Amino acid sequence: MTRQFLLIDADDTLWENNIYFERAFEEFVAFLGHSSLTPQQVRNVLDEIEEANNRIHGYGTLNFARNLQQTYQHLAERAVHPEDLDAVMALARRILECPMEVIAGVPETLEYLAGRHDLTLFTKGHPEEQKLKIDRSGLAGFFSHAAIVKEKDAPAYRRLVEERGLDPRRTWMIGNSPKSDVNPALEAGLNAIFVPHAHTWVLEHQEIRSGLGQLLLLDQFEDLRKHF
Repeated sequence: MTRQFLLIDADDTLWENNIYFERAFEEFVAFLGHSSLTPQQVRNVLDEIEEANNRIHGYGTLNFARNLQQTYQHLAERAVHPEDLDAVMALARRILECPMEVIAGVPETLEYLAGRHDLTLFTKGHPEEQKLKIDRSGLAGFFSHAAIVKEKDAPAYRRLVEERGLDPRRTWMIGNSPKSDVNPALEAGLNAIFVPHAHTWVLEHQEIRSGLGQLLLLDQFEDLRKHF
């Protein structure tokens, strides 16, 4: 087929990510030990704090730690001491020590695609943290370019297309997030491929909207070899 430009998400598309944040949250709920709130109610408070802070501070493990600390300060039923906040910070920092767990079938699929198409790694988050994960994953060599942005919205997609001189009709965004990967790409006039993940972050959930480009729904990342 004609050479395509494939923009590929990183977290929870190429490697596991959100499962480590979920484990940290479970540990946080146990540490908080609230007498009446359920874990879901605690999560609702955290979600509100994260939604507000993400617009200001962006994403990443250290920002998640800050959000957990604010949630603790808001919900704690006891006096909040510096050592408590340090303990909450430690719960989040352990995420940085987790091993890279590349999703099954990803390396083989990237090797196949890289020989046929132009691959760009397009992710959001803290630049240094994302660069470290890219390096540790061992997948960097499959990509001709990598871009890390604060937010993956329609303007970010348009900037990337313009900067790299991509043909929107031959450009596809591949990822697990309707909010960051699928909808903004379609809004920007690109094509999109939704590869769902069982543990996609709740704040990335969104109803998929139609756009100018084509939309392809796959069961798993390695199914890309059937289409490209």
